[in-house]
Amino acid sequence: MQCPYCGETESRVADSRLAGGSTSIWRRRECEACNRRFTTYERVEYSLPTVVKKDGQREAFDRLKLLSSLQIACKKRPVDADTLEATAETLERKLAESGDREVSSRTLGEGVMDHLKRLDEVAYVRFASVYKSFRDIDEFMNEMTELVRSRPTE
Repeated sequence: MQCPYCGETESRVADSRLAGGSTSIWRRRECEACNRRFTTYERVEYSLPTVVKKDGQREAFDRLKLLSSLQIACKKRPVDADTLEATAETLERKLAESGDREVSSRTLGEGVMDHLKRLDEVAYVRFASVYKSFRDIDEFMNEMTELVRSRPTE
């Protein structure tokens, strides 16, 4: 691992523990040349399918793009960063385990909406309003009516 301070490639692991709900490893390292400490994270790299967009364009799956979408939808909502990380990790793992070489952006978007619906209804509505590109208020209200109907009764 290259030291971010001096560029040396030799470092020793000072501490190591599970992070991100046991999906990654946090390591505290110390550079053997400059003796400065830095942190690294290791996580499994999955073989992920290509995302096929609505217009037929193809692009590599981008976990950071997915996480950014989740963060935007959940901005100023009571959903913590660890939960968003875990959601992105779950969606990414599900894609990898599917074994598909390609996945439609529609399938990916619906997976995100399923998770957001359970996490935070307001975040779900935010994401759905952009993702579904409602043409008018009636389409939006139909979605809200469906959301209210699908809520578990207490």
